[in-house]
This record gives sequence, structure tokens and C-alpha cells, in this order.
Amino acid sequence: MITRFAPSPTGPLHLGHAYSALTVWKVAAEHHGTALLRIEDTDSTRVRPKYEANIYEDLAWLGLQWPTPVRRQSDHTSDYDAVLARLDEDGLTYPCGCTRRQIINAGAVSGADGMVYPGTCSARRMDSAAPIDGIRLNVQKALQYITTDLRYTEAGGSQPKEIQILPETIIKTIGDPILRRKDTGDPSYHLACVHDDALQNITQVVRGKDLEGLTPIHVLLQKLLGYPTPIYHHHDLVLDDTGKRLAKIDHSKALSKYRDEGCTPGDIRQMIGFTG
Repeated sequence: MITRFAPSPTGPLHLGHAYSALTVWKVAAEHHGTALLRIEDTDSTRVRPKYEANIYEDLAWLGLQWPTPVRRQSDHTSDYDAVLARLDEDGLTYPCGCTRRQIINAGAVSGADGMVYPGTCSARRMDSAAPIDGIRLNVQKALQYITTDLRYTEAGGSQPKEIQILPETIIKTIGDPILRRKDTGDPSYHLACVHDDALQNITQVVRGKDLEGLTPIHVLLQKLLGYPTPIYHHHDLVLDDTGKRLAKIDHSKALSKYRDEGCTPGDIRQMIGFTG
């Protein structure tokens, strides 16, 4: 059994990250498995070296250990280019230069991945792509390309259960996801995460319920690329006093701040209600 904790160094870790990391290592221990650390730093406009350094410091302070070397995604962009080329060869991608405002004005609705793309550029050919264009997966074509049902096993409850993914679920709640971001050319979370899970032989993905809605597109990509589908375990989230999940974008209090104030790892576990 191999699982992973895969933070992005775009801000300091907070209590929600602590809960997720501790859960990852707990699940690995329960299965006599291995927990890897992976640095998902493909968002070149937001990542900072100091945040990556903080990740190592915070996790070590919590008493967690991991095998080395640690995979840093920005060191392997050629891997993701190769995966994207495979999907291109199968005619499953198209270029997209739409801005967020254009997507909203085209009638996009909210979905699991932010906005469900309305397909404005879906008729474009890849040979028309400009250097600043993003690249999207054509979900309608992708669903026709695969020959088996989309399913995955969800763990974490009293008994594992098999989840069947209906094609309309992906179309309505995710749409055509970005695989390469416009302007920067960075690989998207979906592309890099799915590739690395397969490369690192991840057998169980342990992550928060906030990402559960993205699992269908990851399973679809796994099928398209011939990758195995791991077991998924979507754990509960740490919420603030208003019932909202903690997030970097809301400047949730950093773990390092608690440490500086004299808190112990045991105090953190008590704050987030973590047992084990």
C-alpha cells in the first residue's frame, strides 16, 4: 500500500493541512504501507521557495517522516508534456484562449472545478493553437474513446464501496478541464496529479472531501492513459467557526504561527480533533 500527501507551496500550511497529512500517515500505518511526500508546484505564478521550506519544517514538527528524494513536479515538466502529446495524438484535446470573464459571459455555471467550461473553443484544432493558449480535454470525445465503465472504490467508511461514475456527471459538473494553463504553459493539477499517482505506484489516494468532485475526471484520465485507478479515501475537512473550510486563499492561520506561540504537535491534534 502506497499513499501520498501532496501539498502545493503556494502559501503556508494550516490546520486543515495538518489534519490531512496526519490522516495520510495514519491510513498508511493502518495498512502497513508507505506515505510519500510530493510537492505539487506547477502553479508557477504562486509557488514560493519559502512555502516549500515551510512544508518540510511543519511536517517534521508534527512528527511525520517520508522517503527521499521527494518528487517536485516542476522538475518533471517534460513528463507532463509527453502525456499531453499522447492525448493530442488521440484527438482528445483542443486549444483554448478564453479568459475567465469570457467563460462567465458565455453562460458557464459553477461546478466541481470552479466553472464548467461551456465549450466555446471545442471546435478548434490543435494546429491552430497559439503559444499563450491553454489546452483542454474534450470530454465528449474522451467518453466515446473509452470502452469500459468508469468506477472507483471509495474507502474511509465502515466498508469500502464501489462508485460508478455516470458520463453526464462529468459533463455537467466538470466539463472540459484545463490540462495546460494559458499564458504560463503550466501543466494543470489534473494532468500532473494523475500522471504522478501512476508513476509513484499510488494504491490509495487519501485527500479531503473538497476534492471528491474532481475524482471522476481523474478516473477518466486514468482510463484514457491506461493507468490503474487507485482506491480513494476522501476524509472530512477542518472547518472554521462559521462552518467554512480552512483555505490558503482566506489566509487561514499558519501552522508555523501556532508553533511560534508555543503550541505542541499534541495541541494541534487536539484542536483538529485528530485521534490516532
